[in-house]
Amino acid sequence: MIRRFLAITLFTLATISSRAQPSLPSSFQAKTIHSPEGADIFVRSGGSGPVVVLIHGYAENSDSWAPLAADLMKDHTVVVPDLRGIGRSSKPAGGYDKKTQAKDIRAVVTSLGYDKTSVVAHDIGNMVAYAYAATYPDKVERLVVMDAPIPGIDPWSEILQNPGVWHFNFHGPDAERLVAGRERIYLDRIWNDFTGDPGKPDEATRNFFAATYAQPGGMRAGFAQFAAFSQDARDNKVFEQTKLPMPVMALGGEKSFGPLQAVIMRHLAINVQEEVVAGSGHWLMEERPAYTVALIRKFLDGPPVAHTVASRTGGDSGEKRFTPSEYRFPQLGNPGTGSSGIAGIETVVLKGNPEEAGVYTIMLRVPAHTRIAAHSHRDDRVASVISGTWHIGYGDKFDEAKLKALPPGSFYTEPPSRNHFAETRDEAVVVQITGFGPSSTEYVDATQDPRKQGKSK
Repeated sequence: MIRRFLAITLFTLATISSRAQPSLPSSFQAKTIHSPEGADIFVRSGGSGPVVVLIHGYAENSDSWAPLAADLMKDHTVVVPDLRGIGRSSKPAGGYDKKTQAKDIRAVVTSLGYDKTSVVAHDIGNMVAYAYAATYPDKVERLVVMDAPIPGIDPWSEILQNPGVWHFNFHGPDAERLVAGRERIYLDRIWNDFTGDPGKPDEATRNFFAATYAQPGGMRAGFAQFAAFSQDARDNKVFEQTKLPMPVMALGGEKSFGPLQAVIMRHLAINVQEEVVAGSGHWLMEERPAYTVALIRKFLDGPPVAHTVASRTGGDSGEKRFTPSEYRFPQLGNPGTGSSGIAGIETVVLKGNPEEAGVYTIMLRVPAHTRIAAHSHRDDRVASVISGTWHIGYGDKFDEAKLKALPPGSFYTEPPSRNHFAETRDEAVVVQITGFGPSSTEYVDATQDPRKQGKSK
């Protein structure tokens, strides 16, 4: 009787564990595709409808997409490869730079008979997805990137200085020897440090992924993803010269990258939608799967967007060059959209239109002895001080103690919906602001809105 009870108990626990580990839908078809770049890529696919490619990250494999794949397959064709060196893909000696891995992904897409797709990525998958979108911009309908930096793209240098990413530089034969037989310990450190929920990923998921990295050559290949970052940074600096034309959703976990994901992608793309998953750390599919899936589906199923490819050369390329003497401010104040609305401010639009969707740059000349009450803008903005000393602070009301003096050459940010205030003193100040429209201005105290008063303060 006791033996029978123990047997049933063990079977039940095994069943629960098996169900808990991530797994793509059983109806997906598996195939191994040879990439011309020298790797055999294991891929599973299923469903029907518009094609979506899911690209996983480090400390996981393609099964990490289980919640999203199960939902999307209802009305999409879902293609889910293992990156080279991970899961059931081959583990070649080289080719771990993300530009090469983008070619692996292209081989998968075309070998399965597809051409244009949407792409969803997480972690190191972001880096491969960016290289793919930059290499094949006319083949990507929509791009989703989730919670990871892009090598070489600001604020990459600052990210590298964070002690928490020491594993970026942990690779080589000695690192492999140290981790051999201790893969779970090494991966636990990554899962624990970047989660917003200590229970996620759960035990079954951790054991499953750790086993895939414990395969012969698994850690060597995993470490090679990081060893390629210096080459990735060089490649991305070239890619960055042409902005991605397709709609991009930048998704960050509140307790991880948060809105920084969108800041990064706005260096690289002309149309970036920012989303933050409340309460989540880095492991979005494990920590907040239902909410994350809903955000991705809403973005992928959004209204059609005209697809254009940015031109590198010739014709109407948008190329502009101005020296300080060539800026043409109007003779009278024209504060306009994207400014604080004070009548004495003179505005010149250098690029785009702050009233429309897309990147814009404006230059403002703010008269001396101007005080601007606490207000915010809906879009994410960065700014530089061109001339004069600008005094700016953050908060819900003007507080002189919170002002910081920014001389010419200074940089500051105006995060979306973040209240801030400013003033000039004995000299006019010129600031240059770049954002992603449409912009707006909302005052904390409506009675201090100069647009409603019809006059400057």
